[in-house]
Amino acid sequence: MNIKPIHSQEDLTAALARVEQLWGAQVGSPEGDELEILAVLIEKYEAEHFPMLASDPVEAIKFRMEQLGMTARDLEPFIGTSGRVSEVLNHKRKLSLAMIKRLHEGLSIPYERLLAGI
Repeated sequence: MNIKPIHSQEDLTAALARVEQLWGAQVGSPEGDELEILAVLIEKYEAEHFPMLASDPVEAIKFRMEQLGMTARDLEPFIGTSGRVSEVLNHKRKLSLAMIKRLHEGLSIPYERLLAGI
C-alpha cells in the first residue's frame, strides 16, 4: 500500500486508476482498507478543487414535479394558494419553514435542497 496525499490532477488521476483496480475488494482486507483511504482522499481533493454549488430550492421543486408528473396546482397543499405557488416558482417569494416542512414530508424533497441558499 503506497498511499500519499492528492495534490494535483496527476495525483488524482493515479488515485482514480488505483481505485478502479481495487474496486470490489473485500471490506477489512488490506485492499479494502486501501480503497477506503483512497476514497476519503479523493473526496477531500474534489471538495476543495471542484466544490458543488448549492442547488436552487425552486429547481429542486420543479425537478420533483417533473418526476411525479405534477402541475403547479398540485403544489397548493404544500405551498398555499395558486398565487403563492406562482410566486415561489418564479422566485418572487421565498419558501417559509412551514412550506419547506410540508414539501419535505409530502414530496420527499431533501431538507438540504429546500434550505439551500437560506
